[in-house]
Amino acid sequence: MPGRPDDMARRFERDRTRLRAVAYRILGSLSEADDALQEAWLRADRADTSEVAHPSAWLTTVVARVCLNLLRARDTRREEPLDDGDRGRPAVTGTATATAIGTATVADPAEEAQLADEVGIALLIVLDTLGPAERLAFVLHDMFDVPFDDIAAMLDKTPAATRQLASRARRRVRGVPAPDADLPRRRRAVDAYLAATRGGDFDALVALLHPDVVLHADAAVVPTPEPVAVSGVEPVARGAMASMARARSTGAVLVDGRVGLAMAENGRLRVVLRFDFAADGRITGIDVVAEPARLNELDITGIS
Repeated sequence: MPGRPDDMARRFERDRTRLRAVAYRILGSLSEADDALQEAWLRADRADTSEVAHPSAWLTTVVARVCLNLLRARDTRREEPLDDGDRGRPAVTGTATATAIGTATVADPAEEAQLADEVGIALLIVLDTLGPAERLAFVLHDMFDVPFDDIAAMLDKTPAATRQLASRARRRVRGVPAPDADLPRRRRAVDAYLAATRGGDFDALVALLHPDVVLHADAAVVPTPEPVAVSGVEPVARGAMASMARARSTGAVLVDGRVGLAMAENGRLRVVLRFDFAADGRITGIDVVAEPARLNELDITGIS
């Protein structure tokens, strides 16, 4: 019988990889995904599952509901400081049960980075700009083929309304083609900037910068008491080299319709770089945004 507790535990273990993938894509954070799986198992273990006909679908629903609650709670914590990514994470409960089922709640940074690369850093960044309902609808339907009728029940909406949520999310993820004819060339320049920063290639970075380049960074970037400005190729390039660690969690996106870079930390948007270009394609200006209020004003979409 599918409702026996030992059967449900075995099903949870068989489905763990998929359930973890669902949670990670909804939340964008491996630590939170593992916490969500732990909480989902505690709920499943306490539930009467005697009438559950499709255990895998039921477990997906349980995980998705837990993730939805976390996303909604996350909306109240948008003002977190740049380097305080663990504050506000849900408390870990039920350790004995979680250990028995094999859940880890401390993410391996290397595994987190690998998963982000597999899913796509830029995708995770754009997903973080979506509302909880839009994100859930898009991830479950477009990535895991969950029917809209099932998602609608989780969101307490009609299937038609849920379909619209996923459609709006899809447009943001895919991006709207920009009318800027220079976009491909500027995308190549931004991609090269990111590659040089990730690889610590100072000379390659210098070649991308205009002699009169100026970098502006708001007070939350370093942080410093006041915004800072840096002028000149070598000082700007040295500053970029200092952000190598952040560059590993950075991807190319459209920022207010212009190609830029965005960095996510534990699935949360933390820093955005906006670029200005000279006629020859070299970078003349970089605006580094990290203040939460400024980040919330930016329109960030995928690049189609």
